Amino acid sequence: VQLQASGGGLVQAGGSLRLSCAASGRTVSNYAMGWFRQPPGKEREFVAAISSGGGSTSFADSVKGRFAISRDNAKNMVYLEMNRLEPEDTAVYYCVAGESSRHVRTGAPNVKWGPGTQVTVSS
Repeated sequence: VQLQASGGGLVQAGGSLRLSCAASGRTVSNYAMGWFRQPPGKEREFVAAISSGGGSTSFADSVKGRFAISRDNAKNMVYLEMNRLEPEDTAVYYCVAGESSRHVRTGAPNVKWGPGTQVTVSS
């Protein structure tokens, strides 16, 4: 599966952005999907995951209540809706695909990664 994230940009604190991830290749609906991010000078970290059917989601504590993840399997798309953005959300965001939500959350070795998209939140 190939992944391409888009939708990053510069936004003021308190604002919103929606990231999109276009997936192609093998049957995308078989994969759990998710998002990671890497803040400047820090390690990559889990943000959100969604099961293959979309019925189960999970989030990092730092984004719970502010971010939402969704998918449209008919369009092979995954979305990350980010609200009440904070400067600490500044990072490169990566779309990932894995065999299960657990694989996605843990960034398991066989998880597929797409190129990142930059999100910058100004204070």
